[in-house]
Amino acid sequence: MGDYSQCIQYKYKNDFCIKCLQKDEDKKSLQQQLPRIAALATGGTIAGETDPTELTGPYRSGVLSIEQLLAAVPMLSKVARIRAEQVANIDSKDMTNDLWGKLVIHVNELLASPEVDGIVITHGTDTLEETAYFLNLLVKSKKPVVLTAAMRPATAVSADGPLNLLEAVVVAGSKASEEQGVLVVMNDEIFSAHDVTKMNTYSVGSFQASEFGALGWIHENQVHFERSLVGTHFNTTHSRFSIEKMCKLPQVEIAMSYAEASRTSIDAFVANGAKGIVIVGTGDGTLHKVLQQAAIDAVRQGVAIVRSYRVSYGHVSHEKLDDEADFLTAGTLNAWKARVLLMLILAEGINDHAERQYIFDHY
Repeated sequence: MGDYSQCIQYKYKNDFCIKCLQKDEDKKSLQQQLPRIAALATGGTIAGETDPTELTGPYRSGVLSIEQLLAAVPMLSKVARIRAEQVANIDSKDMTNDLWGKLVIHVNELLASPEVDGIVITHGTDTLEETAYFLNLLVKSKKPVVLTAAMRPATAVSADGPLNLLEAVVVAGSKASEEQGVLVVMNDEIFSAHDVTKMNTYSVGSFQASEFGALGWIHENQVHFERSLVGTHFNTTHSRFSIEKMCKLPQVEIAMSYAEASRTSIDAFVANGAKGIVIVGTGDGTLHKVLQQAAIDAVRQGVAIVRSYRVSYGHVSHEKLDDEADFLTAGTLNAWKARVLLMLILAEGINDHAERQYIFDHY
């Protein structure tokens, strides 16, 4: 009988190689099934760096690159195929209208591509809710757009950024997130750009949505929505606004009512060329009588006035004074989001008072 040992050894070795190749092919197939996410970085605490001797601060925002942020979360490769871009690297307190404009144009371009299934934007917490709401009014796609951030810098003990980033990518890659408008993912929760606001100076759970509550949550990389915004005006695909119609955003300022308030701020804003002013009122958006008269005078000079509130819950009621003085009311929008909406209303040349109020009531 012949010696078949070499043949047997070759057969087993060959079978092993075939199995290895099959596994590699299976991995490639699984990888190709993962959602394609564009990750855009703008800076913020999530890209911050602390002094080596400090636990969480002081720190410098916008230091680490998007590549460094992604490298810190190896699990990302198992949930999505990611392409990364560094759009900016700033402290979000320094956000500008120009950067907003560039961001929304680029986001719309990316979403128009069949090679992109969703977008994640890393951002600073200070103005995240303003950027999210701006995008919510101007993005034209049913595909998910998710903003995330961190309350602790990337090099801090127990940094919250890595998990927030992972969960934001998971939400952006989920079919359940489509047609929900722009979303914010923080601390295992999913929020609407319309509702969310920063409520705390240091807590990782600082982002909340007042009486609206979160839309849903993420657990073990599974996305759960408890309520839906599909088909509502909060859905970006239904927004009447278009960045293409806007050459430049008009100057809109924010004033505040308080005990012994003066008219100095409103008069100065008007003199400096403001086209609109949002006033943070007391209680139900009420204005000190001196400030109220300044606002009435501003309207007579062609300046749009919006009453908002300085409390955390509720909405601003539309009253007889508003009709008499041609004031707009912000509804449930806080002052900084009301400013964003007023800028877009003015930029599109919407001059009818009733139409402006309708927009505030529905957006």
